[in-house]
Amino acid sequence: MAKKTALSKSFIEKIKKELEAKKVKLEEELSRFARKNPHVADDYDSNFPEYGDKEDENAAEVAEYITNKPLEESLEKTLRDVNQTLDSIKKGTYGVCKYCQKTIDEKRLEARPTSSACVDCKKTITQEV
Repeated sequence: MAKKTALSKSFIEKIKKELEAKKVKLEEELSRFARKNPHVADDYDSNFPEYGDKEDENAAEVAEYITNKPLEESLEKTLRDVNQTLDSIKKGTYGVCKYCQKTIDEKRLEARPTSSACVDCKKTITQEV
C-alpha cells in the first residue's frame, strides 16, 4: 500500500490549483490542432490540414502535420503527468517518492509539481552521481 503524504493541506491545495489550470491550458493547446481520441484517455490525434489539391498546398499540409505531431506527443505526455499527479493528490499519496516512499522535498515539487521521485532516487536512476 502506498504511503500517505506528509505535506501540508495548504501546499497540496496550491499545487492542485496550479495543476488544474495547467490541465485546462494543455487541453486548449491540443484542441487547436488535434482532436481527442474517444477510445483512449489522454490521447489526441493531430488533424491533417486541408489546404487544397495543388502540389505546394499538399506539401504545406504534410509540413504542418509533421510539425504538429511531436508537439502533440509532448503535450500529451505532459497532460498524462498532470492527470496522474492530480490522481495521486486525490488518493492522498502526492509528494511520496515512488521508489523509497520518503516525502519529496517541497522545493522540488514547487519546481516540478509532477515529480514522483525524490532528488536522491532520481539521481540514482539517471546515474547523476
